[in-house]
Amino acid sequence: MAKTCMIVRESRRKYKTRVRNRCKRCGRPRGYIRRFGLCRICFRELALEGKIPGVRKSSW
Repeated sequence: MAKTCMIVRESRRKYKTRVRNRCKRCGRPRGYIRRFGLCRICFRELALEGKIPGVRKSSW
């Protein structure tokens, strides 16, 4: 988990190209899903709970 100061620092970067996308829920920089603004772990948790509209678990 990222510290709060790291999350705040990323939003106040001098140059836009240096900004690192972070999960809005936990601050994780990797596995970020841009469409939802979440990391893969938080996305999976919320999707399984049914808290993300229009997303459901696929079955084969």
